[in-house]
Order: sequence, then C-alpha cells, then structure tokens
Amino acid sequence: RRLAASLARLHGSSMAEASPQPEPPKQEAEAPAPVPAEAPAPAPAGGEEDDNAPAPEEEANVEFTPLVKLDEVKTTTGEDEEEVLFKMRAKLFRWESDSWEKEVKLWKERGTGDVRFLQHKETKKVRLLMRREKTMKICANFFVVPTISLAENAGSDRSWVWQCHDYSEGRDGTTETQYSTLAIRFANSENAQKFKEEFEKAKEANKAAGMSGEATGAAPAAAAPEEAPAKEAAPAADAKE
Repeated sequence: RRLAASLARLHGSSMAEASPQPEPPKQEAEAPAPVPAEAPAPAPAGGEEDDNAPAPEEEANVEFTPLVKLDEVKTTTGEDEEEVLFKMRAKLFRWESDSWEKEVKLWKERGTGDVRFLQHKETKKVRLLMRREKTMKICANFFVVPTISLAENAGSDRSWVWQCHDYSEGRDGTTETQYSTLAIRFANSENAQKFKEEFEKAKEANKAAGMSGEATGAAPAAAAPEEAPAKEAAPAADAKE
C-alpha cells in the first residue's frame, strides 16, 4: 500500500508539470486621449495690433487706362431718307463665270435675306436692296427702272430672273456697276406673285419720277443667246427659304 501511494503521488506531480498553464488575458491598449484644441489667443488689450496675427483679406482696386482712346463713330446705311414699301425673305442667285473655268457660266448663290423695295421720300425713286442675313452685306442694289422685265426662271412658279445694272459691288461709296443676270427664289408661289406685283409698282413709280432706264444706266439690250440662263437648270428648288 505504501508503494502504491508513492507511485500515485509521483504520477500526479508529473501530470501537473506536463499540462500547460493558461495564459492570463491580455489587456487592450488604451486609445490616446484627444488633444484639446488650442484656444485663440486673446486680443491684445488697448487696441494694439498683433504682428503675428494673420492679415485680413483686402480687395484689389486696380484700374487700367487704355493706351488708345477710340471715339464713337456713327455709321449711316443710306436708308435714313427712304421708306420701306415691301420686305420679304428670299434667296438670290447670279449668273456668272465659274471660279476655275471662266468660259463656263453657272448660277452662284449671292445670299439669303430680306429683299426690300425702298422709296426715297423726296425724289420718290424706288430701288431694290437686299442684304445677307447676319453679315448684312449687300448682295443686290439697283433702281427698278421701267426697262427691267421679270421672267419665270426655268418654269418655276416661285422664282424670277431679270437683267439689270447692279451696284452691290461698289467699294468705299463708289458707284461701280455691273450688268448682271439675277434670279430670286421664294418659299412659295404666293410670295413670288407678291414680289412681282411690287416690282411692277416700283417700275411705275420710277417712270413717274422721270426715270426712263437709259439715263440711269439701266438694263441695255438683251444678252446674247449663249449667255442667257433661261435654258439652263434653275437653282435647286428643294431647299426652303
């Protein structure tokens, strides 16, 4: 019995030494305490300025003087003494030589804009004036003298063609003239008929004002057959003005 008790004590001590001891629980690291914000430094007593304080924002008041002073110039259109009798939007073409082949002639578009009949308040003479949209550049400018006659352009009921001395290419107030064959196209036949009626009225007004055509350098004899555009194709009629 003594021997068995001794063996039991030895066996128990060896088992205790072999079994691992549990580790103590780890303590979580404490988060660092937030650093309190520094309070703004108190303003110096007695209204004294602090040299270390940030400077307040200032608005820059800068004035730039132009090197060149331009005076306002009043421009005149030459229409101040005229009354508008008729105005309608249209597209204008001119029968002229091709830019590359001078012997070939074709219709070239002059511009789209309002065609107007203007009557001078004193002389009662009527001219046709047309300017391009946006740029306001003149694309037709001539007196509607009695010798000018309208004709249908290639059978179209909304397009007219005529020949006249056009002053639209004048430069710097000069009276440079060019004998031109012009064609005009409207959105529909009703507008084309209104234009023809006003055109005939303008011819009668200029006849009453003493304009015969020859004295003002108006349309001379008809052009040669090879120059007449009546047999050529009219400008495309699918576009709407």
